[in-house]
Amino acid sequence: MKLLAFSDLHRDRRQAQRLAELARGADVLIGAGDFASIRLGLERTLEPFIGLDIPAVLIPGNNESDSALWRACADWPSARVLHGEEAEIDGVQFFGLGGGVPVTPFPWSFDLKEEDAAVKLEHCPEGAVLVSHSPPKGYVDKAHGRHLGSDAVLRTIERKRPRLTVCGHIHQAWGEEATVAGTSVVNVGPEGRFFEL
Repeated sequence: MKLLAFSDLHRDRRQAQRLAELARGADVLIGAGDFASIRLGLERTLEPFIGLDIPAVLIPGNNESDSALWRACADWPSARVLHGEEAEIDGVQFFGLGGGVPVTPFPWSFDLKEEDAAVKLEHCPEGAVLVSHSPPKGYVDKAHGRHLGSDAVLRTIERKRPRLTVCGHIHQAWGEEATVAGTSVVNVGPEGRFFEL
């Protein structure tokens, strides 16, 4: 199975159109959140993807809520919005967790406390592909000399051993990858990246 994963478009329509073209060569498209910027431009940013008929797994970032993303994907039949849920595509389990974890300092941000994220992540199947907007604490999460990732995401990777973890959120770590408990973890960023399962 060939995956194309990206995150953090932040209303970049040109990049969305480029990724939509690339997605024609993938089996599954993964969007790891932040399609909008400060809750603006979500529907317009997603427009280039709406005609794709390959399965898509999308999670909200901290710049759009889960309910706004579900509404924006109403006319995209092959899209599955996951936030504390799983979906199976061609025998592969995917699990998604959106929002900023831990809570960000921004009043408009869609965030989760670590303990709330841990409750949602309990349902992640072992060996699934984990799509998390927030990276795990200590890996692909460094900005301004500080690690800004999530303890709950880290503990889930250590316990559930996903086949792959893709994330975004921390712009300074776009393109970085690490290995956590045998799992490849990639902060994919807006350029997008192909993965083979």
